[in-house]
Amino acid sequence: MSELSEPVAADQPARLAIFFDGVTSCRREVTLALGDQLEIAESGEAPISWTYADIRRADSPAGLLRLSSLTAPPLARLEIRDTRLVADIVARCARLDEHQTSRRGVARIVGWSVAAAASLVAVVLFGMPLAADRLAPLVPEALQQRIGDAAEVQVKAIFGGGVCNDPEGQAAFTKLVNRIRDAAGLDASVKSAVLPTPVPNAFALPGGKVYMLKGLLDRADNPDEVAGILAHEFGHLKHHDNMRGLIYNGGTSFLIGLLFGDVTGSSAVIFASRSVVEASYSRDAEQAADTFAIEMMHALGRSPKPAAELMYRITGKEGGKGITILASHPLTEDRLARMTKEDKPPSGPPLLTAQEWKALKGICGTSGKV
Repeated sequence: MSELSEPVAADQPARLAIFFDGVTSCRREVTLALGDQLEIAESGEAPISWTYADIRRADSPAGLLRLSSLTAPPLARLEIRDTRLVADIVARCARLDEHQTSRRGVARIVGWSVAAAASLVAVVLFGMPLAADRLAPLVPEALQQRIGDAAEVQVKAIFGGGVCNDPEGQAAFTKLVNRIRDAAGLDASVKSAVLPTPVPNAFALPGGKVYMLKGLLDRADNPDEVAGILAHEFGHLKHHDNMRGLIYNGGTSFLIGLLFGDVTGSSAVIFASRSVVEASYSRDAEQAADTFAIEMMHALGRSPKPAAELMYRITGKEGGKGITILASHPLTEDRLARMTKEDKPPSGPPLLTAQEWKALKGICGTSGKV
């Protein structure tokens, strides 16, 4: 390639450059002439003209000017290394960098990006909780039942695949659940069971499903302790906290599924893995469920204090580690102090007889599941 250093005029000898026509991958040596337009000529071929106003700078390494044209094929490129020729072409192409983002443009992009991020944060912090609060009570019972059935499959898979089924133990558990259910004013469709796992937990699912895990029952000393925990979970059902958590944790994907009736797949998995296993209710929801449990235990003529004592025994001061009923609940000692203030002498009959309590403690038998 020859190197020319004299200024280029329209009638001067043309200078060399590399051209890619945008149609083939062939690298072509061409000559350039700068007249009214940029003339690109290859030996034996008709010249190609690029209007200066249409020429734009393309990305290129240092020491190389790479050009494109708005009227040429999208992949067409012209590469020039001659610094004098580069200067002459740049001087003629007034709109060479028009497509490049200016500092003002960058600032505008950054500004809009920050605004978009802030909007997303606002939706997460305020929009989704508000939507969950408004929509949860409006979800039809039949749809809640479908969601609960789908979540139940996931829950049983997580906690051993079945339920404890000793007949005498199940009869005692059913009696205890029915006493609390009737006091809470819930209908007979409420379903409950004990799952055979050593994890000390209890939770509610949409559609009126309440489960207690064997690990919690093993740590209980009397029926009032278990009843208070069950009443707390019935409170979540009564207040639609499980649906509220599902809408919040499922986000927009669940809302879209709710709109089109497809809510028994991934959204149920989200609920099972987050709201159930992590017990991720808000502190306000937990306090409201505690209030409900206190009212139910008083309605039954029993004290709510034993349930708080069971919680404290499981977690200790400030809450324990691992999967427990207090993963996101108020501090155990605060709850114990509150329920101690609500302690009253029993005014109603025992919730279970001594024989029924013994049967309930053995509900999982030796096999523990069906």
